[in-house]
Amino acid sequence: MPQTTKNVLESHLTVNSLELDAASLLAAETELSKQQIKQAMNKGAVWLTRGKQTQRLRRAKRALKLGDELHLYYNQQVLAHRVDAAELIFDGGQYSIWYKPYGMLCQGSKWGDHTTINRYAETHLSPDRPAFIIHRLDRAATGLVLIGHSKKTTAALAKLFELRQLEKYYQVIVEGQFNLGELESVTIETDVDDKPARSHAKLLQYDAARGRSLVQVKIESGRKHQIRIHMASIGYPVVGDRLHGVAKEHEMNLQLTSCYLKFTCPITDEIKAFELPERLRPKLSAC
Repeated sequence: MPQTTKNVLESHLTVNSLELDAASLLAAETELSKQQIKQAMNKGAVWLTRGKQTQRLRRAKRALKLGDELHLYYNQQVLAHRVDAAELIFDGGQYSIWYKPYGMLCQGSKWGDHTTINRYAETHLSPDRPAFIIHRLDRAATGLVLIGHSKKTTAALAKLFELRQLEKYYQVIVEGQFNLGELESVTIETDVDDKPARSHAKLLQYDAARGRSLVQVKIESGRKHQIRIHMASIGYPVVGDRLHGVAKEHEMNLQLTSCYLKFTCPITDEIKAFELPERLRPKLSAC
């Protein structure tokens, strides 16, 4: 039986008849229309379990088998959520580079995946290809994201991240004057979640009128929220950081952007370097 609260519905059923398709079965089980079910399917909120395998079910007309299990996770708020479009920076066939806008996710949930960068890639690349996440950016962060389009290439690129054989840097706008004196950069080694983490930061530009600095950050480790935690730990919280900084709920979005990726292509062995266009980078004038 479906479990229902206001605007949220969860339903699980076993297929014991092949007379109806998945959308019809779920509509009959719930108070939702077939059109609502189909929209939920398209957005990744319906799952099919067959044997030991469970995966998202997107086609209402997909052939079912007796004993299949259908799972619906319907959350009206999640399904109605929209984000700005991602932008394709480079298409290498086996992988691609995208600009991820604010609010777009790098991982979906059982309630849907229509606002994820990999789903966006799947539905906007030509020719169509599967899209696999290799690394992640926070929901509130923006910038370059590397997407794999085959399991072999995805694994090879993920290995580069694991072995730290990929160079990347970020640009952030922070509160205060990031003054390093005569030093070209500063190294921050505050532990993150009780794990060692290292970041290198240097000043790019200071806006005295706003009291904010544009800083380039390179990280050697990839801990969750590492840059945000490290910048706050030395007294320069990232503008718009509501979790680790001083920003309030109504203030501007997080000013943290992945701007540069450099790695050896696992397909051609060529050195590949990608820089985010200047128009997509954080700007002190916009703060």
